Amino acid sequence: MDRNAAVYNYEPAGYLIQTDKKFIFQYDEIFFSDSGKPAIGLTLPKSQREYRSKYLFPFFFGLLSEGDMKIIQCRKLGIDENNHFTRL
Repeated sequence: MDRNAAVYNYEPAGYLIQTDKKFIFQYDEIFFSDSGKPAIGLTLPKSQREYRSKYLFPFFFGLLSEGDMKIIQCRKLGIDENNHFTRL
């Protein structure tokens, strides 16, 4: 199981976890409790429940670099171009 922190304006907003069969996203308790902080994306409204998906959530997939930048990033960091979770 791998885990990444989701950050919004330099503050932890939640956690993205990858298991063998799924991706899980859950908001950080402090971030969730602050009514002044918005959801990180329209497809991930603020909720205390865990969001689960077989695939990387479109919100996070949209943050990945593409084209030449993807190639440069992956070569420089030694990352598999198809490992979207690690590229985050």
